[in-house]
Amino acid sequence: MTEIRDDLTTRAAYVSDASLYRRLPEAVAEPRDAGEVRELLALARERGWSVVPRGGGTSVAGNAIGEGLVIDTSRHFNRILSIDPEAMTAVIEPGVVCDQLRAAAAEFGLTYGPDPSTHSRCTIGGMVANNACGSHSVAWGTSADNLVALTVMLADGREVELRAGGTSDPQLDRALTELRDRHLAMLRTELGQFPRQVSGYGLHYLLGERGFDTAKAFAGSEGTCGIITRLTVRLVRRPAHTALAVLGFEDAFEAATAAPKLRVPGVHTIEGMGADLLEALRTRPGQEHAGGELPRGGGWLYCEIGADTLEEAEAAARALPGLVPENVVDAVIVTDADRARGLWRIREAGAGIVTRLPDGGEAWPGWEDSAVPPERLGEYLRDLYALLHELGLTGIPFGHFGEGCVHIRISFDFTDDAGVAAYRTFIERAAALVHRYGGSVSGEHGDGRARSELLGTIYSPEALSAFAAFKAAFDPDGLFNPGVLVDPEPIDRGIRPGPGARTFDLTPVHAFSRDGGSFAGAVNRCVGVGACRSDAGAMCPSFQATRDEVHSTRGRARALAEMLRGESVTDGWRSKETLEALDLCLSCKACATECPVNVDMATYKAEFLHHHYGQGLRSFLGRNRRPMAQFTMGWMPLLMRVVEKVPFAFRAINVAESFRPVEELTKRLGGIERKRRMISFVDRPLTRWFRDRRAEGHRPGDDAAGRPTVVLWPDTFTNFAADAPGRAAVEVLEAMGYRVLLPMDNVCCGLTWHSTGQLDMTQKVLRDTLDVMAPLLEAGYPVIGLEPSCTVMLQDEITELLPGDPRAARVAELTTTLGAFTARHLAEGGPWPFRELATEAGPAAAVCQVHCHQQSMLGYGPELEVLAKLGVDTAVVGGGCCGLAGNWGFEPGHYEVSQRLGERELFPAIRAAADGTIVLADGFSCRTQIAQGTGAEGVHLAQVLRAALPPDPAPGTPPGAAAGTAPAP
Repeated sequence: MTEIRDDLTTRAAYVSDASLYRRLPEAVAEPRDAGEVRELLALARERGWSVVPRGGGTSVAGNAIGEGLVIDTSRHFNRILSIDPEAMTAVIEPGVVCDQLRAAAAEFGLTYGPDPSTHSRCTIGGMVANNACGSHSVAWGTSADNLVALTVMLADGREVELRAGGTSDPQLDRALTELRDRHLAMLRTELGQFPRQVSGYGLHYLLGERGFDTAKAFAGSEGTCGIITRLTVRLVRRPAHTALAVLGFEDAFEAATAAPKLRVPGVHTIEGMGADLLEALRTRPGQEHAGGELPRGGGWLYCEIGADTLEEAEAAARALPGLVPENVVDAVIVTDADRARGLWRIREAGAGIVTRLPDGGEAWPGWEDSAVPPERLGEYLRDLYALLHELGLTGIPFGHFGEGCVHIRISFDFTDDAGVAAYRTFIERAAALVHRYGGSVSGEHGDGRARSELLGTIYSPEALSAFAAFKAAFDPDGLFNPGVLVDPEPIDRGIRPGPGARTFDLTPVHAFSRDGGSFAGAVNRCVGVGACRSDAGAMCPSFQATRDEVHSTRGRARALAEMLRGESVTDGWRSKETLEALDLCLSCKACATECPVNVDMATYKAEFLHHHYGQGLRSFLGRNRRPMAQFTMGWMPLLMRVVEKVPFAFRAINVAESFRPVEELTKRLGGIERKRRMISFVDRPLTRWFRDRRAEGHRPGDDAAGRPTVVLWPDTFTNFAADAPGRAAVEVLEAMGYRVLLPMDNVCCGLTWHSTGQLDMTQKVLRDTLDVMAPLLEAGYPVIGLEPSCTVMLQDEITELLPGDPRAARVAELTTTLGAFTARHLAEGGPWPFRELATEAGPAAAVCQVHCHQQSMLGYGPELEVLAKLGVDTAVVGGGCCGLAGNWGFEPGHYEVSQRLGERELFPAIRAAADGTIVLADGFSCRTQIAQGTGAEGVHLAQVLRAALPPDPAPGTPPGAAAGTAPAP
């Protein structure tokens, strides 16, 4: 049998999905096949547990959580069994992710039609269970519409095949036939009346004219009738060419009114948004001018058209405004794929943008996917706005206007009982409103715990009786997902952010300025949409390596939230469960920018470790002692300063560690992972080299009038372990016409203390550093960082750690990367002493590993501009973090995950590179991981620039690599 995970860490990670609700399960299991599912169901019956099937856990309605056994099919039960390109079908297991199937189908020119916004991590099993749709449902329909057959396991362990024409079980066939015959009139008049009528069970598919399709009837049952073990789904032909027409209207109401008139052949999407969403987007950093390419108007429809030729697609797109001449005020027609993606990003930002209102307040689900017949959407939307205004609530609607479905998250206040009562008042009145328009309380997310209680508002008692009979036919003992659809729980029971969510008082060290100084507010940014579970992008490396919910950003946020709540996790900062959840967090900061709500788990981890272990050297000696690796790595800058004072000490260390017994002893004493090789140190630190160089008379530009000054930041890694990038940077900047300074005394950004949660020391080091830097900051000299992590500390973290110190804001303003500084120098027309790099075979080529902090916080565009100017053909490695992540990769227990991350994309890309290819990695951790994982030698951008200089780039500067020769990888 598969492992039954009943530890508190795992249970806390599964306490919620993307909904308002919280349910602590008894246990979680991740089966590999139907046989293990059968064993789990027997165990649940034996122990009296209910069963909740779960896929990606992206449900917004609370139908993927429960208090019994959660069966997660996403981790192991996720194979694509076959694709038949002739029949245009695929046979898959329930845990297959939507994008996984689409990528496999693309090899045959096919795709899977339903595409909800969570397509990068939601599973097909979960999509069918919810009858999910997506933006292309105008053309390709719902998950039910794309379903051929299902194999479902019932509570007693029997597998039943469901398909058009009936089931493989005669007894079940009879029960469903009797149900249909008993309710024929109701099925024809109440259900299946418009495309997005998702609420309730899809019993209309049992009608004879619908083919008595039991598989489609099961779709949308939300895990209440059985667990899907196999699916046969329909695939569709991908259009050869597409064009995008964005139509502008006076407001969102006019756009909604016009939408159904655009439902013509060839139109694949009709997505709507209003000016309020655009205004909210423009409140985000870096998005102040978003939407410049949109047509005039206050409401917009995005209409994608597919055709056999680009000319046909463009012609059809240009014809669309003529279908709504009385409504449309402007239009933009786009056939260029990059422009289209840019426009789509504005609309797709809605899912993340609306979780926070422009004023910073929280917005919640609960009424986030109501739907009405498309021709009534304009009227419904006006009345919905009026209801919000009447009750003093705000929200930003957008959605699938062509299908009559509206997404909106609303400014509910759950902090007290009155706020919860106001929530119920709105939901009940909104349900009555949608019923008045002949609509559905759910248009694609399902009813779950958020809306099942409302089914009595929109459906007759006969319909509710039929729903109960349908569930009883499959699940007579009520094992599966109780409280959903049938015998529903109250919509205001167990609200996660409700007044029962007590949190213990704490004063964080970080300012948490975006969250009003509240650590709890920062943690509760996570709304559970699960973007951290995607294989695309840099977030979240530990989940990508393990596929374990506990080790996702969302799982960690849930563990922290449970710690703060104090009900299941009761020992606060001392919580071993929370420590376990955070253990594999690499502090890569990808979530800080890739997460739709900008959860910053690296900062949360540092804050937690600070409180969990305490501070100072005593934290390594107490009962709740820190791992020794956090001393060895955390205090490295100070240790290196001490060692530096001993003549030839670094050389002696390197020689000693070349003997295996000495290295093994050093690792044992230092708490370092035994499989990890120790780093070597330079004989002469960069700062001493710089002083010696100046003493020897190398002072280019000191006396040149008007020669601008820059400060090169001597981070610990460049200074003591890898000085070549630092030396190269000095020579490069001087050749570009700058006077280069290094701080006159010891400075440090505090990175190693910060990443290990030693925040008191971090603050002290930063204050001391600012004292040293004060004259340079006052002079306004740019501060150029070479190590991306250290640069982020000075650009970002310092203001959160020293919020009241104006010098912190000043250093953040002045700090930049060498790549960004060089690109700006180039754009401003500064001297360009570099030659294009080439090899005997032609232009130089580089494989670029972008440091995770560079990718998430700094950006890599400037570096690519500089490399292009040097004539270097670049290939950027995907996959985010290299897997070492500073101290993390040297800590015991992390080596296997570290190597797995390196093998995802980085190591194979380097092994596949042609001889002579530059291996470019600005991060010291990245270069260390590359060297230890592949044997290749990585170089810094500074070294590439140095290689492009003439042999004698500046007066008095020692010769470097010959110009025009690529540095050896």
